[in-house]
Amino acid sequence: MSGHVPAPDGGAPGSGTPGGGTPGGGAPGGGRRRWVTWLVVAVLVLGPATYFVISAVQSRESGRDKQQAAAATGMTTGWPTKLQRRIYEVPLPAGSTGAAFLETNSWETSSLYVRFTTGPGGLDSFLGRIGTSRSSLRPGAGAVDPGQRRTAGWSLEDTPGVYGTEVEQEGDRPDHDVVVDLRNERRPTVYVVSTVDM
Repeated sequence: MSGHVPAPDGGAPGSGTPGGGTPGGGAPGGGRRRWVTWLVVAVLVLGPATYFVISAVQSRESGRDKQQAAAATGMTTGWPTKLQRRIYEVPLPAGSTGAAFLETNSWETSSLYVRFTTGPGGLDSFLGRIGTSRSSLRPGAGAVDPGQRRTAGWSLEDTPGVYGTEVEQEGDRPDHDVVVDLRNERRPTVYVVSTVDM
């Protein structure tokens, strides 16, 4: 007996692995292939998962926007912003009281609904600045149609002392539908819907 101990499974002495393979029992480069495989699996699994997460967030935000839009019905007390007044060309006279407004938007049009109370001079100034005058006022509240009244929550009726007019402008300037309640001539109340085509 020479004392030589053969390597298990016929491997060379000192190889450290059966059959002379690399550590881990695989062929050379096997570790890299496993890493690439796991990377592909991760992409295939996480890709759709990421898509569903993004879709869920967008859906939630869309629902929240719709809820906010639904909650925005009704008039807001106070004056519209300067930017709104400039875009919609609604020049509220100085000293106006009881002002309230509502802005609505769609794919085709945007409208600003405004109600305010002013004096005789303020009424003349307002009408003049939107391109009309008292002489254009006609009896009745028909200038603001029933759909617009429902949107703003205005209870306008064809009663004596209520007049209206429509001001149409060329190009991209807004059109104005105006109703004036002159039952109190010293403090007339104005209802105006200014609409811009998108």
